[in-house]
Amino acid sequence: MTVRAIRGATQLDRDEREHLFERTAELVREVLRANDLSVDDLVSILFTCTPDLSSDFPAAAAREMGMGDVPLMCAVEIDVPGALPRVVRLMAHVNLDRPRTDVRHVYLHGATVLRKDLAQ
Repeated sequence: MTVRAIRGATQLDRDEREHLFERTAELVREVLRANDLSVDDLVSILFTCTPDLSSDFPAAAAREMGMGDVPLMCAVEIDVPGALPRVVRLMAHVNLDRPRTDVRHVYLHGATVLRKDLAQ
């Protein structure tokens, strides 16, 4: 089995815990759906947030979805002037016997501008 990395991002409307959980869960579900994966296919997920998000950890949202046995980590993005605000990103490492070119990356809401070439 090959380990592949899947990228994704979503933008929040506001920094509130429930909204962060909702958008994070939506992003994780869409990454799984777009790549025809189950939680058992996940090796790990690294989440990052822009510095303006501090209401909770995106990993807590994933744990709430039943991913308590998946290694999860959160970090803060570099505070680049003019960067898109209120963004949660993820890099999911998954067991996937598919060419890298067939991996579907997911960009939702305002984060579609980050990778117009990959946004669905």
